[in-house]
Amino acid sequence: MNEILKSAHSGWRYVVFLLLIIAVIKALSGWFGNKKYTEGDRKLNVFTLISAHIQLLIGLVLYFSEGWYALSSKGAPAVRYFKMEHISMMIIAIILITVGNAKSKKVTEAVAKHRTISVFFGLALILIIVTILLMVKEVPGRSFFGIS
Repeated sequence: MNEILKSAHSGWRYVVFLLLIIAVIKALSGWFGNKKYTEGDRKLNVFTLISAHIQLLIGLVLYFSEGWYALSSKGAPAVRYFKMEHISMMIIAIILITVGNAKSKKVTEAVAKHRTISVFFGLALILIIVTILLMVKEVPGRSFFGIS
């Protein structure tokens, strides 16, 4: 079962990453282009939010079922990375996505909605990229999305 979840977690990251990039680009375009906030924009943001939460749930199941929380983080950089850095940074990124989506719902101006999504989703995207780069550095044999 854990192998299936690992594959799902590994593959689903592409969905999250792609949706997040598209959402940030569309929000920046709407913000700086003074564009209307459409139903398509709202749906994209919600799908991005949902995909990130699915990724989080799969990751949490793996974290606890494989016992990462119980391992000693001394010595092996890969253990420290997955036990502490990966999970904490990804949770913060998903919190940013969640807060950004919630705040954008409360704003009435279209440009303000785009700006809110741009800032919060953009910060989450930066944090995710930094976390991936840390993984490439700390975990032998890992590469940036399979690209060496």
